[in-house]
Amino acid sequence: MQKIILYTIIIAFSLVTKAFAQEKSFEKKAKEIASNIEMITIEEKNALKKEVEAIDLQVKEGKISAEKGQELKLKIAEERAKNIETKVAIEEEKLAQLVKDKVDGRITDTIEASSRKGGTTIVIGSSSRDSIGQNKTEINLGSMKIYKGEKDKAERKSKRTTSQFVFAFGLNNVITKDENLKDSDFKVWGSHFYELGITYNSRIFKNHNLMHAKYGLSLMYNNLRPTDNRYFVANGDQTDLVQSTVKLDESRFRNVYLTAPIHLEFDFTPKKLSKDGTKTYFRTHESVRLGIGGYAGVRVKSKQILKYEIDDHKIKERQKGDFNVSDFNYGLSAYVGYGQTSLYVKYDLNPMFKNNNIDQNNVSLGIRFDIN
Repeated sequence: MQKIILYTIIIAFSLVTKAFAQEKSFEKKAKEIASNIEMITIEEKNALKKEVEAIDLQVKEGKISAEKGQELKLKIAEERAKNIETKVAIEEEKLAQLVKDKVDGRITDTIEASSRKGGTTIVIGSSSRDSIGQNKTEINLGSMKIYKGEKDKAERKSKRTTSQFVFAFGLNNVITKDENLKDSDFKVWGSHFYELGITYNSRIFKNHNLMHAKYGLSLMYNNLRPTDNRYFVANGDQTDLVQSTVKLDESRFRNVYLTAPIHLEFDFTPKKLSKDGTKTYFRTHESVRLGIGGYAGVRVKSKQILKYEIDDHKIKERQKGDFNVSDFNYGLSAYVGYGQTSLYVKYDLNPMFKNNNIDQNNVSLGIRFDIN
């Protein structure tokens, strides 16, 4: 389940052909991708439900035994799960390319379409301009909003509470007592994190734009890749890194958390005045921003993925369990940046494992996008 949600930024632009090669914003692609991922999960769940109901009917009618029915249900559940993993795995490279294009500046935030018919402007992506004309209409495909005149747009974009889609990614590791990162048991460049979420941004003071309360819900994916051909093994209430007897092509350990982040955000976007100077508008995400705060949540899942080769046979092994990982996580986080893009850091105050003799706390550093 968590792998499906992880790739909520992947699918939509694969539907765009060269005939419609008009450039799209990062925000637009993300929203389309989320919709497609949801469709995949719904279709697979519905198919599995129908198959299970058919097996239950056979058991009830005495055509097969209860034991056989249970065996068949387990088999089809594994097949459906494999179907989902196969579909989203194909899209992993697209996720990386999408992020790379955003960082390299190939995806532009604001692109106005040439279609201007009947006093209507179509905008793809975010647009900070208010001068759309008093009697004209702007259809913003990126934010899925329609503004009827510049006054309507200015007032709606300066609401006291606004919402954002959050996507963050970067490097992930652990801090171990009496050790530094260069001595880490995990690959510095090979370990990474992702975060997907929705936040609300509320201006604290009615007539001042500096301070905001930012809160919401996020899924955090923390991945670690051990060094020296090692992997995790749970030995009772202890979890150890052990040397593998076979050469591992990949060893990856993932923890997924559902968290509630909250930040005090300082937004230096200046206020704006109406043309006649009688009304003040407050905006967000158009200047330097600084956020400090923290998060708390629950562990959704832990999984270890091992890839190796035996007798010319490539094997991919998925191990699921709690691995003695802490069921709850809480920590501190901060970000600083300009506009919708920020440098982002977060640190778990709780140890990754419940009872290990040496505490290891997760730490992440990366790029964060707050798409307004």
